[in-house]
Amino acid sequence: MTHPDTHVDVDSDLESATEAPAEAPEAPETLTFAELGVRDEIVRALAEEGIERPFAIQELTLPLALAGDDLIGQARTGMGKTYAFGVPLLNSITTDTTRPLTGAPRALIVVPTRELCLQVFGDLAGAAKYLSADGTRPLSVVSIYGGRPYEPQIESLRAGADVVVGTPGRLLDLAQQGHLQLGGLSVLVLDEADEMLDLGFLPDIERILRLTPDSRQAMLFSATMPDPIITLARTFMNQPTHIRAESPQSSQTHDSTEQFVYRAHALDKVEMVARILQAEGRGATMIFTRTKRTAQKVADELAERGFRVGAVHGDLGQIAREKALKGFRGGDVDVLVATDVAARGIDIDNITHVINYQIPDDEQAYVHRIGRTGRAGKTGIAVTLVDWDELPRWTMIDKALGLDSPDPAETYSSSPHLHEELGIPAGTTGTLRSAEKRTSSRPPRAERQSDSATAEKPRRNRQRRRTRGGQSDAGPAAGATAGESGPEGSDTVTADGDDATRAPRRRRRRGPRKAGAESAVNAG
Repeated sequence: MTHPDTHVDVDSDLESATEAPAEAPEAPETLTFAELGVRDEIVRALAEEGIERPFAIQELTLPLALAGDDLIGQARTGMGKTYAFGVPLLNSITTDTTRPLTGAPRALIVVPTRELCLQVFGDLAGAAKYLSADGTRPLSVVSIYGGRPYEPQIESLRAGADVVVGTPGRLLDLAQQGHLQLGGLSVLVLDEADEMLDLGFLPDIERILRLTPDSRQAMLFSATMPDPIITLARTFMNQPTHIRAESPQSSQTHDSTEQFVYRAHALDKVEMVARILQAEGRGATMIFTRTKRTAQKVADELAERGFRVGAVHGDLGQIAREKALKGFRGGDVDVLVATDVAARGIDIDNITHVINYQIPDDEQAYVHRIGRTGRAGKTGIAVTLVDWDELPRWTMIDKALGLDSPDPAETYSSSPHLHEELGIPAGTTGTLRSAEKRTSSRPPRAERQSDSATAEKPRRNRQRRRTRGGQSDAGPAAGATAGESGPEGSDTVTADGDDATRAPRRRRRRGPRKAGAESAVNAG
């Protein structure tokens, strides 16, 4: 398979991998998974998913990984790293006749986030669906991550787990409790290592590594190679080969992603986003915010405007996050609003637009965000809305990435250049017609409240009054009719249909009680 825009760097010395290594020759045009020596069962499963030819990182990784070598795979988000380690991993543990699979973990993949855990688990389980562990049972792939009860995950490990995919915290917990045995591993993979570093998982990873045997094969995959990751690789890897499936001169951001930057007013951003979501050719879209509260607010407002939108952020429970992601992957939701941390590990190839509702903290977060589109050989559009108070931070991001857009044009939802550049049809408003119809079919809020106040309600015989002491009084509520409140400070509820002609109880002026009255109250 030819990759005309891709240069490949291969180095066996980790220290020299930080420099510009020599260029390797391109792979043959007709290369397929089968020709690379992958088992027929895996080739068949991948073919059913429409995957027959590997991406650059995959075809370069497979020969080395199948040979049992340690390696470092470096490629940007969306370049196909999961199958680069997943395919050789599955192939190796099922063809090793010297060590039959017994149900104890034979391969471990450590990932930074729950979402990526589910993504990798799904890909590996799909690729392994025709593989057998011992000729009688299918190969078992298990996911282990936080935010879910321990018991089902412990049971899945007890039932037999040939391949385990998990997040560092939960993996370490189960290992320390004795439920996860790592002494029999043949293959260890660290995926998205730079993100694990960013999230502070490095100490947990080091503890996990100490529980694994020295003889296992190790693979590390990362979009970037900061110094702590290089140090980690030196610690647990044996003369790894460094494979970089991109040109050293290529920009950090995807060349297939067209980027637009606008200076926008905070009060106009939702309207701008709503119009961008109606641009020609707009498909699945991710919207990024810096805070959880803003993510939910934007999702709610877009939903009111008629868009099929979901949200993923830290204030949501794991079940709600999984439901939103499932809807996004399945097409029931075509707009996903997310924070940076929650979005890590969301690996979907058909995203056409990325919108930065709020700019990220630094240039690396910006690269990760817009890397969600323009993937797998497709093109994409990234739109960044920069508020006035965000300009200093944007200037630093722009300079670091060489985007040549330090002073974005002042733009509003009605600006002609916004509509022209993004392909927004003329006459587009920030509300979908379906939402307009729903809104117009209902009377105004004040009118609805008035109607409900004057409408005749069914009579009820049930009466209830709550006293100051919290005890209920079966007698009728004195001093209040339907729609009136009782004496000041009381919590009185009356049923509709109470006698409105009953004389209200006269309020007593509070003052010092007499001794007899005080004793009577205490006695009651």
